Amino acid sequence: MAGRAKDHFCLICVVLVFVTAAVYWPITHHPFILLDDEQYVTANPHVTSGINQTNLLWAFTTGEQANWHPLTWISHQMDCMMFELNASGHHFINLLFHIANTLLLLVFLRSATGMLWRSALVAALFAWHPLHVESVAWVAERKDVLSTFFWLLTLLAWLRYASKAKTAVTGQEGKGWALAYILALIFFMLGLMSKPMVVTLPFVLLLIDLWPLGRITFDGSQPVSWARLLVEKVSFFILAGVGSVVTYLVQASGGAVWETSLGARLANAAVAYMRYIGKIFWPGNLAIVYSPANHGSSAIVAGAVALLALCTLVVLVNWRRRPYLLVGWLWFLGTLVPTIGIVQVGAQSMADRYTYIPSVGFFIMLVWGWADLMAVRPAWKNISMIFAGGVLVGCLVMTSIQIMYWRNSIALFTHAVEVSPDSYVAANTLGKAFEKTGDKTDALMMYRRAVQLEPHFPQSQFNYAISLFDAGQPGEAIEHLQTAAHLERHDAGIQHDLGLIFIQHNSFTNAFNCFSNVLVLQPNFAEAHFDQACTLANLGHFAPAAAEFREALRLQPDFPQARAQFEHLLTDHPELR
Repeated sequence: MAGRAKDHFCLICVVLVFVTAAVYWPITHHPFILLDDEQYVTANPHVTSGINQTNLLWAFTTGEQANWHPLTWISHQMDCMMFELNASGHHFINLLFHIANTLLLLVFLRSATGMLWRSALVAALFAWHPLHVESVAWVAERKDVLSTFFWLLTLLAWLRYASKAKTAVTGQEGKGWALAYILALIFFMLGLMSKPMVVTLPFVLLLIDLWPLGRITFDGSQPVSWARLLVEKVSFFILAGVGSVVTYLVQASGGAVWETSLGARLANAAVAYMRYIGKIFWPGNLAIVYSPANHGSSAIVAGAVALLALCTLVVLVNWRRRPYLLVGWLWFLGTLVPTIGIVQVGAQSMADRYTYIPSVGFFIMLVWGWADLMAVRPAWKNISMIFAGGVLVGCLVMTSIQIMYWRNSIALFTHAVEVSPDSYVAANTLGKAFEKTGDKTDALMMYRRAVQLEPHFPQSQFNYAISLFDAGQPGEAIEHLQTAAHLERHDAGIQHDLGLIFIQHNSFTNAFNCFSNVLVLQPNFAEAHFDQACTLANLGHFAPAAAEFREALRLQPDFPQARAQFEHLLTDHPELR
């Protein structure tokens, strides 16, 4: 029997590997996309130049992209060393991590529960569900598959620790418990360094202590003392707390935290939970970008709250007989907390990638619940197997369709605009995709749509302005460029770039305002002093221009362009010497 079970396990692993590789293989022929891939890889010099001392230091100290995830940056640097900017290699590594995560999930569930086929079904749903396409097919979402890899290694190490730790029954500890505990702590730390969403893992450790490990009971036969259960997780909670604080500070400093009322955030969270559940059961109309957070009418919010309360009541009533329901439900709810919008980060109301870990809890509920139902209806066994097979085939078909949208940025964001017609991010990025292909007419149209949907989005204001310049409408272009400059007045780099564009179009007063903002933010920026000097000279303010030239040369004596322009100014106006 043991040999047959081992054969079945090996066969399942082979099927999971080859089917997952087959369905996702098209992504290895896809290019990078325009959303985030540029910032994470293609236009990031700290990444494209590979691993070196400077880049490693940058990875551990930067808050770029409003996150602290040094291990993710390092993984991208390694990809660039191996594949340069060949997108196929980057996609292939994402796929390898997804396959590895599938196998690790299978091993964890089978080891923890002893249930091979149920574990295999959960692993297959994880591998093939369309909701997970975004995490695998998007190079910039390396942080998803990488952090989940360490998440699952943590669970496996914890499983090893729990099997060796002292219990009230034996009073003894097995060999290797300390090493297993240390490994779990290290893997958790590596997960936090890959994506901060894994901060919820200590709570999941408590959940799996209840089921399937059975280290928590409420019938008086507690195998492990409550004191030990809590003390052994203190280190994990400390790491999670530090990770949460660092993440909040980095996101807040990066302007990613949106200030909205608590009531609105809670309402959006309730609706988002129900939308996620709906997409697990019917994963239609999936898109890389959804509409901005909007919880809808009071009736919708009340309905979502009522459904969440009903589901919670059902699992609480059944938790003694079916503890997997409580564990799966709390796994799903809890691991979504960092991204559900209670702390609103960005404008999105939800994202498919956020379900990569949380969906596992829901899959456990579904599979174990269905198996228990079939256990009391043995006559339905064949029907049950056919139904499960049909679900998996349906997932594979819908995943294949979803992967097709990722073949290029135009296809991806055209679909996103169709799914979420009021998403200004989707409209703006589709405009960029059209612009890259030389389709300036459609680019202008999409930029105009993005500005109409959200006038306070500086990127679309800037892109629309440049498109208007190209279309021969400089007057309207200047207006939108002024709006972009106002919206980004606290970013020195962007202000400087905008000032240069104003100079190119002889809008010197606007250029002066931009360079003034730059010098308030970075008073030792020699190039900005030079550009301000040129701007003042064009405005006829020669004495202040001379002062700016002198400051530029003081800050950067080896600045030949500034010295040449200054000498030209002094030649024309010798009284300034």
